[in-house]
Amino acid sequence: MQIADDTVVTLTYKLYSAAGELIEETREPITYLHGGHHGIFPRIEDALTEKRTGDTCSVALEPEDAFGEYDAELVRVEAQDRFPADVQVGMQYEDTSGEDDEEVRVFTVTDIADGRVVVDGNHPLAGQRLRFDCTVLDVRAATPDELEHGHVHGPGAHH
Repeated sequence: MQIADDTVVTLTYKLYSAAGELIEETREPITYLHGGHHGIFPRIEDALTEKRTGDTCSVALEPEDAFGEYDAELVRVEAQDRFPADVQVGMQYEDTSGEDDEEVRVFTVTDIADGRVVVDGNHPLAGQRLRFDCTVLDVRAATPDELEHGHVHGPGAHH
């Protein structure tokens, strides 16, 4: 079966930096609902359309195709007393105070010095060119429930 809208795709992938350094790879296969259901980046979805089980593909991703451009306005310097006493670089905090109350942005602590904490709301890969290499392991038709809910239901999943 070919990958098309409303099919369920299972694949493995490796994500590389523009310099060819491995950033991430799947330990277990991932499964998503193909066809604009927001399960995978649209540019990757386009490249996978019409592929079959066993096919591979490699997709170059510009920042706008993946995690967006780096936004310096998402870097904030806050007073350290606004954070828990055990605040450390690498900790993450959710912020819902943006224009859209439903949008939750994750901020990562990037520096602590002189009573100040620097937090960054950009995705760690924002602004980076990436390469996504994948192998298609399985393609099947989505079930009516999966189409209605807009995501894949795995073994034992309930609603």
